Amino acid sequence: MTFEEFQLSIKEDHAPSGIDLLLLALWYDAKGDWEKSHAIVQDMDTKYASMIHAYLHRKEGDIGNAYYWYQQAGMKQTNYSIEDEWNSLVSIFIS
Repeated sequence: MTFEEFQLSIKEDHAPSGIDLLLLALWYDAKGDWEKSHAIVQDMDTKYASMIHAYLHRKEGDIGNAYYWYQQAGMKQTNYSIEDEWNSLVSIFIS
């Protein structure tokens, strides 16, 4: 699946079958379902899940919590726009 195909899938009612859970979390976020996206990554203990977890808390405006999750991911908090951070995350997980 390409980045463009993933973006187009957001217009559909159902997520593409067989996609990775990390991409599924980002798909639900793009569909406006922050809670479902968060539920997917909150119990995953990986660097990549922490990256998405940080992004989600930054998006909701909980900067302190976002900072914690960026640290868990071994990253500094980004200065990207929320949209650019989402694009960056999708690009990482799509490849």
